[in-house]
Amino acid sequence: MAMTFVLLLLSIAIIESMAAILGFGIILVVSLSSCIRSTIWSPYNIIMIYLSLSRVILQSWTTLNLFLTIFYDQSYYEANVLVVVKTVYMFLSYSSIWSGAWLSVFYCVKVASFAQSFFIWLKQRIASLVPWMLITSSLFSLATALPFAWEVHGMPNNVTAPLIATNSSETGVTRKDSLTLLILLCNASFGLPFILSILSSILIIQSLWTHTRQMKSNATGFRDPSLEAHRSAIKSVCSFLIIYIVYFICLLLLLCNIFSYSSIGKSVCTVVIAACPAGHSMVLIWSNPKFRELPSRILHHANCHIRTRHM
Repeated sequence: MAMTFVLLLLSIAIIESMAAILGFGIILVVSLSSCIRSTIWSPYNIIMIYLSLSRVILQSWTTLNLFLTIFYDQSYYEANVLVVVKTVYMFLSYSSIWSGAWLSVFYCVKVASFAQSFFIWLKQRIASLVPWMLITSSLFSLATALPFAWEVHGMPNNVTAPLIATNSSETGVTRKDSLTLLILLCNASFGLPFILSILSSILIIQSLWTHTRQMKSNATGFRDPSLEAHRSAIKSVCSFLIIYIVYFICLLLLLCNIFSYSSIGKSVCTVVIAACPAGHSMVLIWSNPKFRELPSRILHHANCHIRTRHM
């Protein structure tokens, strides 16, 4: 009964991963189209392309991993394959989290209003800094993902290690120095972008809330579109913040290996981790009319096609 429930949860995680692929695929197509039509690539579109591309690849990798976990192909867990799977997954995870952090920083710089000299300097140079921020975080993600290949090679040859979405559920003897190194790398690779996301979101909420209160006190009694836009922005940022916190907590639980393989707790964390990118893509699409336009057009054409066939 417990195993059946675990398989059900993993199936739900697959559906959520596919939903995330669809959502970020829409964002990727719209962002690329905007860049193709424009001679100058805006920093926002660059971040969105990097974010959506990393999330699409990550969720595709996770979906494949979940399928192989359910059907359990023994050859999938050979040492050489395990090295590639785990290292690639960690690199994609780090890149995805960093790109989300840079998106929060970009929103903070563009939306928030502070008089500090560093903030003003950052606001003036954010467009030129965005490519370097993404390149630096990609190199850092690669550097911190490579040691996971050494950790896999350090496992005993007679140990097979089934994987779940985080590829970190090995049950075997791991050297203490290797484990310590991996813990430090995880803290740096997940902790730094998480802190950036939290601080940026708090600054955005504080700035928007202050501005909203000022606009509300000066309101004339009619429905102010600017006030509604600020409230919508606060809701979006709060949604991002909740998603990041939940994702980070569940990811840490899986990386700490406190659950046994195929346990319900591990499967629940896997479902939550798969749901967070899907939720993130939905919030991004909902909060940006440009992203909402593509699915609306697709639904409109689909409805017209269905009506034409029935006539």
